[in-house]
Amino acid sequence: MTYDPTGHLLLTPIDKDAPSRVQRLRQLGLGEHPDPAFDAFADRLAEVTGAPFSMVNFIDENRQFFAGLHTPTGTHSGSELGAAAANSGVSRYMARDHGYCPHVVVRRKALVLEDVCDYPRFAGNPVVDEIGIRSYLGAPLIDRTGMALGTICVVDTEPRPWGRAGLETIKSMAAELIEQIHRREDGRI
Repeated sequence: MTYDPTGHLLLTPIDKDAPSRVQRLRQLGLGEHPDPAFDAFADRLAEVTGAPFSMVNFIDENRQFFAGLHTPTGTHSGSELGAAAANSGVSRYMARDHGYCPHVVVRRKALVLEDVCDYPRFAGNPVVDEIGIRSYLGAPLIDRTGMALGTICVVDTEPRPWGRAGLETIKSMAAELIEQIHRREDGRI
């Protein structure tokens, strides 16, 4: 973990698997280009959860890449998410120290934050002030090699009572997407 020198709060976790993840993502051809199938998956994820924003997110050593992205207007540029904050510049890329997906990847477990402000560890994340994120629901994408490739997640600018049903939904949707990735790798798509 890294520490904020002013507040000593735990920030972005250290990710020892990042170099191996990058190698696996390259092997799969993922994490560098938007993918219409992942955009469609993000659209469906948003519909199922009722969230305004959803992502299929692959993470390397320095950044996160939204290979699949849903916004309320249906655009896939990410600019609408960035419009929640003045000049935030959010697009399909986000720094590794922004957001909650890096925590999900390192923990290898789903994360439910109904109101991020209820959790001091997460309330200070830059996405709260810069973008206005108030709730998060995400699950890791763990492939057949045991590697956490990234996440699927949904976010909202309002607190959301995701509950147990939300947790089960995000985990089942992550399993569905990882099967799609395996079929792609096996040449069955």
